[in-house]
Amino acid sequence: MSRLANELYREGDRAAPSALPAHAPAPHVPAFPGFAEPASAAPGYPTQGLPGITSGGAEGIRAARGFAPAGSAPDVGRAPPVHPVIEPLAEGPAAPSPSPASADAGWRRISVVDTPAGIGRDDPFASPDFYFLTPGTSRFVPGQGKPAHQASPAATHGGITGFDPYRVRTDFPALHQNVNGHPLVWLDNAATTQKPQSVIDATSHFYAHDNSNIHRAAHTLAARSTDLFEGAREKIARFIGAAEPREIVFLRGTTEAINLVANTFGRTRIGNGDEIIVTAIEHHANIVPWQLLSQATGAVLKVVPVNDRGEVILEQFAALLTGRTKLVSVTHVANALGTVVPVEEIIAIAHAHGVPVLVDAAQSAPHVPIDVKALDADFLVLSGHKIFGPTGIGILYGKADLLESLPPWQGGGHMIKDVTFAKTTYQGLPERFEAGTPDIAGAVGLGAAVDYLQQVGLPAIAAYEHALLEYATAGLEEIAGLRLIGTAQHKASVLSFVVKDKDPQEVAKFLDRRGIAVRSGHHCAQPALRRFGVETTVRASLAFYNTREDVDALVTALHALPKS
Repeated sequence: MSRLANELYREGDRAAPSALPAHAPAPHVPAFPGFAEPASAAPGYPTQGLPGITSGGAEGIRAARGFAPAGSAPDVGRAPPVHPVIEPLAEGPAAPSPSPASADAGWRRISVVDTPAGIGRDDPFASPDFYFLTPGTSRFVPGQGKPAHQASPAATHGGITGFDPYRVRTDFPALHQNVNGHPLVWLDNAATTQKPQSVIDATSHFYAHDNSNIHRAAHTLAARSTDLFEGAREKIARFIGAAEPREIVFLRGTTEAINLVANTFGRTRIGNGDEIIVTAIEHHANIVPWQLLSQATGAVLKVVPVNDRGEVILEQFAALLTGRTKLVSVTHVANALGTVVPVEEIIAIAHAHGVPVLVDAAQSAPHVPIDVKALDADFLVLSGHKIFGPTGIGILYGKADLLESLPPWQGGGHMIKDVTFAKTTYQGLPERFEAGTPDIAGAVGLGAAVDYLQQVGLPAIAAYEHALLEYATAGLEEIAGLRLIGTAQHKASVLSFVVKDKDPQEVAKFLDRRGIAVRSGHHCAQPALRRFGVETTVRASLAFYNTREDVDALVTALHALPKS
């Protein structure tokens, strides 16, 4: 049993292997900017800085197994790459998939090449140092018989009853379907995540039993609807560590939340010659609103550069701060590259100059715990559909005193206290920013999504996902002609790449014919991709319900790409 496993999961044999883990104790949250550091820094264990980032990263994994660094010439006599040898899938639809009653049938083992001493022969990338990778298990592809232990690999971890991706997959109905004759492999999580049954049920139950507009009514359904809506606000406040629920504003998502800040804080605090700072790897939603504001006010938009790995250059950021800087707005995790931006350091530097900071947590919230008080973020935004909740709902967090100082953005019902033709007075927080009927069912579903994430446990999710990312990175590095775009030391679950002489759109279509869903295009981050000399990429993005078999399917299919 690994040391980190002992730290994250104290239950040992006391819980059933198939049970979802309880929320792990705060002191054992995998290290991440603004959060508690783990005690372990042993080789192969998550080290200080980020969850699941191993000492040496993917190269460390390769080196530990005795293989040459990616891209280098192999040594004479060295064993060939050890990613599983899986027969390519044939073009076109596969044979009909087994019925649910025989879901475990129709698989066959494909052997792999010999592995370095001490590593499971059937699973060369499963290091014993990673408690969430089971030594000795095998890859499987359609053919003959999946082993019983695969249904609950946690049972083989010496009594560890922690995170089990095969268990949580059963909660997501959309994952259990065939696409183009193949089992769906959903690797488009950075665009949107699938929804657990509990979220679907919560939304459906609301419409079936509790549907009513909120507030301003004396009947029972209005009271129930209001309680559910405000209860969801309380859940979100706890989820991100807000001081009080009124610091949470419900909006359509990250984009609308940034636009709200631009049109309230921006219009009242930023003027001609003032400066707004963003990074070179932002989503368009964190660029265009500031450009619109700059065009209207004469403000200047300044950009923090990144290095060739896609990492923000902190020294350059500090140099950009001046007495005219009024706001810093940065992503927590870059959607096109997966780079984890050191927002804690950025906030500390900006605050030392008296500059507030907005954090775009759309891509970080699904993967790691967020604590706005620990980060000391002034604003933070996120979208529900990125954290396994409904589309069309998200939040703006703002420090209460800062939000109270801002004017309304949109006018209408709900946000007013009194209206005459001469004057209107406005509600306090958060109602003044929630004009009109909100997405009540969406908020209820978002609250259910937060419940689900906390039940599974974000510390366990973070550790599992980042190890899976290391595993996938090592596999992709073996693909001839494949270039990873964004190789930061600290990354989240994003793999953006191009293949020599292949159009990313055609690669994505090729994968789709095998049931593998990835994203191709500019990912609403054109400046970020152009920094690396490309216009578009293929992007595979992971979530906690993805497995090594999903990664193997991707790697196998890419090996089978037709040669030019």
